[in-house]
Amino acid sequence: MERMVVIGGDAAGMSAASQARRLRAPGELEIVAFERSHFASYSACGIPYWVGGDVGHRDALVARTPQEHRKRGIDLRTRTEVVELDVPGRRVRARDLESGSESWTAYDKLVIATGARPVRPRLPGIDARGVHGVQTLDDGQALLDTLAGLEGRRAVVVGAGYIGVEMAEALLKRGFEVTVVNRGRQPMATLDPDMGRLVHEAMDGLGITTVNDAEVTKILTGPDGRVRAVATEDGEFPADVVVLGIGVEPETALARAAGLPLGTHGGLLTDLSMRVRGYADVWAGGDCVEVLDLVSGRERHIPLGTHANKHGQIIGAGVGGGYATFPGVVGTAVSKVCDLEIARTGLLEKEALAVGLRFVTVTVESTSRAGYYPDAAPMTVKMLAERRTGRLLGVQIVGREGAGKRVDVAAVALTAGMTVERMTALDLGYAPPFSPVWDPVLVAARKATTVVVKAG
Repeated sequence: MERMVVIGGDAAGMSAASQARRLRAPGELEIVAFERSHFASYSACGIPYWVGGDVGHRDALVARTPQEHRKRGIDLRTRTEVVELDVPGRRVRARDLESGSESWTAYDKLVIATGARPVRPRLPGIDARGVHGVQTLDDGQALLDTLAGLEGRRAVVVGAGYIGVEMAEALLKRGFEVTVVNRGRQPMATLDPDMGRLVHEAMDGLGITTVNDAEVTKILTGPDGRVRAVATEDGEFPADVVVLGIGVEPETALARAAGLPLGTHGGLLTDLSMRVRGYADVWAGGDCVEVLDLVSGRERHIPLGTHANKHGQIIGAGVGGGYATFPGVVGTAVSKVCDLEIARTGLLEKEALAVGLRFVTVTVESTSRAGYYPDAAPMTVKMLAERRTGRLLGVQIVGREGAGKRVDVAAVALTAGMTVERMTALDLGYAPPFSPVWDPVLVAARKATTVVVKAG
């Protein structure tokens, strides 16, 4: 009987284990999974909505409990951290975080699904009480416990990416006075600055104070060791709680120490079947890997649960004797801050320039429904197209209800390699309650087609 060892018990790891179990019976394949937290198979993306009160209970974010995995024939060991990989010896060394005991476990098939870790800059006071990251359910619970015990109502969020703006909304809903300290020109570095400005304006309208072009230099603490303020070169921002929303990095320390191949972003490199390059019996997936960007042709680190679950299915198929591949991504993401929806797919201007592409851009204003229909909401669509060829390169959308998921049309067009001219003929659904006669994405495509022709 072969043994499959999985490092990491969330989306990619447990999807791989579950798929392999479906394909191979317990008598054929033993599956051992190690997870250092108390939980497995949960939605980290849902943590801001749990903190903000939209999701009533932590358990709602758990897709499958450790007990449920065990009943399905997976030996899932929680509160157990793998601390060493011995790839030549085909074994891993794990530490029980409750007892401190360590032991080696041999494997025939290894899956690395260690995820990503929140960026935690080395600043004075960064480890003070009241400073929180929000990567795991344990992190979310710790933050809620802190919030419940506070008398003050001042919160500072460091960073204005997806996690930063989502946590700003969550804290606002909790009744906190929220300041977001952002080192970028505008919130949401995943958008071009002109589109990020729309997010900034909306956050201001909600009562969230956004401080841009501000680098945090230290976390100030009081006599009790708790956080009292966040300092930048230009000032101090009082805080009873601080949430770090700076982003994440691939958690690949184990892989690096074992000599496995890493990319320029620090993520593991795999082939199309999610095998680690050069290692026939080692797979990797989820937030710890780099993936191919189908638009730029380069490897990127894009930590999203959608990709992680797909990776896990592909890995499980491979371990289970089947076959599947992951061709790559186009960089689609969607988020919101209160009622403002934020979406992007494909390349930003700076990303297109970095790979040597020449392009044109257009920006259009439209509405989510026919203009005469009640509750038609405004939205702004920005589109990038390659000069001369007209190939679609990227789309960004910022607007109210009905804006965010429109990015999916652009994601399909990017995956298909469509030109903006070809997009104008797409047969999209129309009725006044759902869209203008010309959908906002197609309006942008029409305008982009005209600009491409003029540019030559």
